[in-house]
Amino acid sequence: MMTEQGVLRISIAMTLVVAAFGIVFGLLSGSFAIVFDGIYAMTDAIMTVVALFVSRLIAAAAGPAQGRLMDRFTVGFWHLEPMVLALNGLMLMTAAIYALVNAIGSLMSGGRDLAFGEAVAYAVFTLAITISMALFARRANRTIGSELVALDVKAWIMSASLTAALLIAFLIGALVQGTSLEWISPYIDPAVLILVSLVIIPMPISTVWHALADILLVTPAELKRQVDRVAEATVARHGFLTYRAYVAKVGRGRQIELYFIVPGGWPPRPLEAWDALRDEIGAELGEASPDRWLTIVFTTDLEWAE
Repeated sequence: MMTEQGVLRISIAMTLVVAAFGIVFGLLSGSFAIVFDGIYAMTDAIMTVVALFVSRLIAAAAGPAQGRLMDRFTVGFWHLEPMVLALNGLMLMTAAIYALVNAIGSLMSGGRDLAFGEAVAYAVFTLAITISMALFARRANRTIGSELVALDVKAWIMSASLTAALLIAFLIGALVQGTSLEWISPYIDPAVLILVSLVIIPMPISTVWHALADILLVTPAELKRQVDRVAEATVARHGFLTYRAYVAKVGRGRQIELYFIVPGGWPPRPLEAWDALRDEIGAELGEASPDRWLTIVFTTDLEWAE
């Protein structure tokens, strides 16, 4: 079974191959669309390296905390994951917007000539790689369930869509050579780049939106309902006065703080009894995992909970 880090490593290697291939063939064929495809892949490779680094930090934090780095990040590295997701999405959108502007300028200046034979060869080779990697990463992520791998799958799908559009356009350009439609040849490269850019720009928006929600600690409604349901049942079952719940999702991490207000004057209980009650509440909230930060407090003073 592939791990999150294993999938990301393979993705980085294949992305670098596609990026180098695209830049070289783009320069040889005279196609800015292919050069953009290579630069786009290079940007994605850089962000995947960052994602791999964050994944390793999160995995390390889940084990025994050792070293100076762990001493400075005692609450873990979950907050880095949505930052990487947001930055990745924004960079991909920025690259597509830049390509769109350049393509419009090229179209208005009369387009550009390119060697369609080299361009078609590039598109066929790259399309095979991008489709294979998208299928491979999506299948692996069915078991892994990683947002970083999910974004990587989306990036491969976007690359495959871009390359497929390029292939169709280059085939059309090759077919019209020597015909009455040969005059459209210089416009094919910028025209297809405009179309592809318009398709790509909105694709990372949902990823960026959810990442920003995590960065801003927006309370996830479903998780809050689950915590409220468990807390209300605990209050009714044990005779507490009320409770306060604070919930956030940060990347793959779930942060839950529960404060139960206990009536004053209750007879003392051994600490083991309160710990057993914490275990009971934790089990009702779901299976414990390294990605759950759970704090349960019992107090008679409501001010400690607010």
